[in-house]
Amino acid sequence: MKILNFGSLNLDYVYSVDHMIMAGETMASEGMNTFCGGKGLNQSIALAKAGVPVFHAGMIGEEGEILLEACEKGGVDTSFIRKIPGKSGHTIIQVDKNGQNCILLYGGANRSVTKKFVDEVLERFAADDILLLQNEVNLVDYMIDKAYAKKMMIIMNPSPYNNVLDNCDLSKISLLLLNEIEGWQLTGEKEANKILEKLRCFYPETKVVLTLGQEGSIYQDKETQHRQGIFKVNAVDTTAAGDTFTGYFIASITWGMPIPEGLKLAARASAIAVSRDGAADSIPPKAEVLEYE
Repeated sequence: MKILNFGSLNLDYVYSVDHMIMAGETMASEGMNTFCGGKGLNQSIALAKAGVPVFHAGMIGEEGEILLEACEKGGVDTSFIRKIPGKSGHTIIQVDKNGQNCILLYGGANRSVTKKFVDEVLERFAADDILLLQNEVNLVDYMIDKAYAKKMMIIMNPSPYNNVLDNCDLSKISLLLLNEIEGWQLTGEKEANKILEKLRCFYPETKVVLTLGQEGSIYQDKETQHRQGIFKVNAVDTTAAGDTFTGYFIASITWGMPIPEGLKLAARASAIAVSRDGAADSIPPKAEVLEYE
């Protein structure tokens, strides 16, 4: 089984602020750092740090060499990363004094994927291989259809939520990983149980992991449901929390780990990540996660 993550590679410009800036407000930042990130890159590095081989496919711009280097340093196979003219994807992230964040995303090179490139990459993978997707690159609907035809296992984090997802046949997704905001956007429901009920109704064959911030996470399939709480830490930066959780939970699947143990492992990894600054840089290696209490 091989894992292909067809996803974004972003430069994250992170500003430390007292509070999230309001309309019309001018505010001095208390600090600024540049990190390598993007949901795609973060999830690939989380998988690699968990000890799972992962191929990353995507596009970087002229200033994106640092993103390629971050993947290589993180243990990710970069055979399918291409450099093109123009700017890489990037984000402007505010992190407030409580460690919460808000993110402005610019797609850049991430939005330049072609069908020809998708075909060339997927040609190297087969039935039962895993395709991991987010919604920060273009042609996600095309990727889903092509991978489904190849009988790949498709795992998706439908973030950021927008009308592009209306063109995606989510019934073809094997595992959907989403937070409560994305759950509300997909179903119109705000309570966790109602979100899960709607998702089971809409996509009965799709397994779901719903993350709930301080309330932990819930796994659901056709027959079972499992809940996992959080490991409480002093949160410094929550930017990579979800991506770390995603990477480690997928890793647990490849190891054949029981679902409750996989959720617990992912919660541990996420707790360590939020206690540190940055996105990819905050993701812990497997050995540290296994030792964490």
